[in-house]
Order: sequence, then C-alpha cells, then structure tokens
Amino acid sequence: MDIRTKNTSGSLCPAMASADILGDKWTLLLLREMFLGTTRFGRFQKAIPRMSPSILSKRLKTLEAAEIIIRRAAQSGQATEYKLTRSGRELGPIVENMAIWGMRWRKRSIAAQDCDVGGFMWDFHRTLNTQGLPDGETVILVQISDRTDLNTWWVMANGDAVDLCPDDPGHQVDVYLTAPLPDLISLWLGDVTVRDAIEAKTVFLDGPRHLINAAQDWMAQSPLVGVRPASKTGTGSGGG
Repeated sequence: MDIRTKNTSGSLCPAMASADILGDKWTLLLLREMFLGTTRFGRFQKAIPRMSPSILSKRLKTLEAAEIIIRRAAQSGQATEYKLTRSGRELGPIVENMAIWGMRWRKRSIAAQDCDVGGFMWDFHRTLNTQGLPDGETVILVQISDRTDLNTWWVMANGDAVDLCPDDPGHQVDVYLTAPLPDLISLWLGDVTVRDAIEAKTVFLDGPRHLINAAQDWMAQSPLVGVRPASKTGTGSGGG
C-alpha cells in the first residue's frame, strides 16, 4: 500500500499541506526529539513515554514517506537510526518558534496540564548544566514527593555525559533533590530560583556544602527559560 502523504484538506494553501503532516502533537514531539539529537526507537520511547509503540512507528513511517526523515542502519549495524533530511532540518526554526510562542502566550496552560513524570525527567537530565559540577561523577537523586510511582530517579553526570535511571544503579548519591512535581517544573522553567525555592521550602537539597551552594549553577533548566510570558495588557482590539 502506498503510504505517501498527500493533501487531505482539499485546499491549495501550502500551510494546509504542511499541517496535514505536522498538525499532530505526537509528530511535533517526535520532531523535537530529533532536533535534540534522538535517533533511535528506544530513545524516542524513553523521551515520549505516553506515545505508544504503534503510534511511534506510524509517525516515523509518515515522516519517512514525506521525506522529512530517512531510516538507515547504525554504524554498529545492529540498530536502525532515523536522520533528518534537508527538508526535515528546515523545520527546526518552525518547531523552535512554536515553542517560543507557547512559552510567551500559553505558559499557564502548559504548567497546569498533567505532566508525564518520565517525559519531564528526560528533559531534566539532559538540561543539567554539567559545567557547574566538579570533575568526576556526580550522582543526584531526584525524589518527587507528590507521586507514588516513578517518584525516584538517579541522574548521573560525568563530564558532559549525563545518564538517567529510574532504578537504583548502585552508585553513591552526592545530592538529594526532593520536591513535588509542580515545584520542580517551576524551578526548571525558571519561575523561581533555587535559593527562593529552598527558602520557601518547596524544594529541598541535601548534600555537601559546595554542591548545595553551587546548585543554581548546575541545576537543570529549560532551554527556553529566558522567554518570558507576554503581557496580556492591550492585546484586545480597540477602536473609537
């Protein structure tokens, strides 16, 4: 069966033709992951845990049929990797601008929605600022106090490499970071500083003094932390 994408809107508008492929939350999340360097099926599953394997497979096939991505064997020859084509790479600024727009105009609804713990922790671990950590391995145990499952995560940093594990890897813990998920998200989004969160007792840090004092330097933060919500003042139409 031919799975090549086609315009199903009946419109000659190029924007509608693009929306036929990109106008889906799973597709946008998948593309976002690719722009962040994810290339393998298993890593997509870890980064987007609510996306079922069947939906993931279908979206990959759709993007491949649209020549936005290509599939090729990994250098090891034992796995398949998905790579962006020239067409796919040109979508980068579009997806980034959609994220910036969302932070400026839809941040409240983003913060209020039910967040997937696994997806958030995946973002958290890969945005850890390793430059603020000492040389050698640093293990941070993140404890999400308002969840009864998937509430304990080990973040292991060594140089620029950062790994995430939901099960005890047996490494000695250097820092304990404990907070309810909404407060941890607020910290990650830059709505509150580490110092203010600790003083307000919404976030708790326990560990060596040099790591606690430098927490603002190594704490994970969203790449869009500098995008501030737009003021709603004056956005209505006026006249007279």
